[in-house]
Amino acid sequence: MVISPDISSKLAIDAKSLDHLHVLAKKDPDEALRKAAQQFEALFLNMMLKSMREATPKDGIFDSQQTQFYTQMYDQQLTQHLSGKGIGIADVMVQQLSRANQANGSQPQSGLAAMNAADPAALVRDGHPNDKSGQLWPSVRQPLSSALSVGKADLAGEISSTLGQMEALLKKSPNYPSDFIDRLLPHAKTAAQATGIPAQFMLAQAALESGWGKHEIRRADNAPSYNLFGIKAGANWKGDVVETVTTEFVNGAPQKMVEKFRAYSSYEEGFRDYVKLLSDNPRYAKVLNASEPSAFAFGLQRAGYATDPMYAEKLLRILKSDSLQNREFI
Repeated sequence: MVISPDISSKLAIDAKSLDHLHVLAKKDPDEALRKAAQQFEALFLNMMLKSMREATPKDGIFDSQQTQFYTQMYDQQLTQHLSGKGIGIADVMVQQLSRANQANGSQPQSGLAAMNAADPAALVRDGHPNDKSGQLWPSVRQPLSSALSVGKADLAGEISSTLGQMEALLKKSPNYPSDFIDRLLPHAKTAAQATGIPAQFMLAQAALESGWGKHEIRRADNAPSYNLFGIKAGANWKGDVVETVTTEFVNGAPQKMVEKFRAYSSYEEGFRDYVKLLSDNPRYAKVLNASEPSAFAFGLQRAGYATDPMYAEKLLRILKSDSLQNREFI
């Protein structure tokens, strides 16, 4: 009996699960087909939600780097939930790809598959006459339509081909957490040696402050400020400065305001200044000695690093996320 790995919690966001599917396709093609179809449907839904979010104005009082980051996390969870129940695309893919293994005469069809039995690919290719979805995600429609147009090739080979298309789609979209960690880990390790704070703790805080680097504070010409920790430029700061709109909490209520932030010439300089800020200020003494995630997160909040009353809880969620839990930092 083939024991297939449980990848239901990793749909559309974890490319490593595709490796399991490649192996499973050789051992149990039918089970691999079902899981591959679910993965493809989840990826499709994830990209659809992303397009919808990008088309929505983001100028409300509650919009900030942190809220955008957590909206993306919510969308990933929503994608997993929707794909778990299914919207029909996976069913059509399973039916069409399975035809290569069926004898003459298809088995009875039902539901969405029966409605589109004459041309399953038309579901994605044509859709409703008033459907304008091609304007939102043209890069998804063609690979999915091609995956549904199957000849009489071997089922395992077709699954591998479908997985290859999924991998290509995933590579088109940057894997922000992984890329972010890879780029900044050397600087975090150097800072860890100087402060004693584990590298992953600092990376988590940088991720929270910058949305995994996607919402990094930038200069007027859109050049990076290399300020990943949201360090403000006080009266004693003599270096470069960047002004930007930020969300501050006053008496627990969020308010938009323009603040001055420090700007650096490199991420290395940014990490050095972060180390200096924590090391030179007595109020962060307990943070420097923190060896547990909760001590680090709540230590920063008690020391007044941020005005957000939920800062520690948000930081803890990132510290416990798969992006950091599944990495080696030694």
